[in-house]
Amino acid sequence: MAFVIRTAHTADLAPTELLALRALLDEAFDGDFSDHDWDHTLGGLHVLARDERGLAGHGAVVMRRVRRDGRWLRVGYVEGVAVRHDVRRAGLGGRIMGALEDVIARAYEFGALCASDDGARLYEARGWRAWPGRIHALGPDGVVRLAEEEGSAYLWPAPAGRGGPGAELLFDWRDGDVL
Repeated sequence: MAFVIRTAHTADLAPTELLALRALLDEAFDGDFSDHDWDHTLGGLHVLARDERGLAGHGAVVMRRVRRDGRWLRVGYVEGVAVRHDVRRAGLGGRIMGALEDVIARAYEFGALCASDDGARLYEARGWRAWPGRIHALGPDGVVRLAEEEGSAYLWPAPAGRGGPGAELLFDWRDGDVL
């Protein structure tokens, strides 16, 4: 199967490409891709994979601010990784992640994402590691612990510094799922 991979900023995607992308994400997430999830996917760099049938896969990296070890860092946050059902298990997800990791390595302190159980296998195989400490967000009313997200936040490459069970990451706030 031949795939053509393209990297483009949200601003460079045509309206028809955005419609096709939203349809792919809705289908890939079995209708569980909200308007907030869509908003989180926009505003950064997209990796789009096409085949003879059209859009076959996607992933995006957007900038987020995360405080770790007392420092606010620019982090490349991965969003909207999806592969069309009929081309899964063909290595396309790995190719998309490889392109996203190249962007992260060149532009950010490290990468972060929130993994589903199914997605975690792909990320772990690529060297992403679950953050072992606490997860917080700086919300409108102050710092909020996101205990339900602990164990599902993955970082790449594993950052140096404190990272044990007592360590914490503090993410910037956003509507919908904060992670």
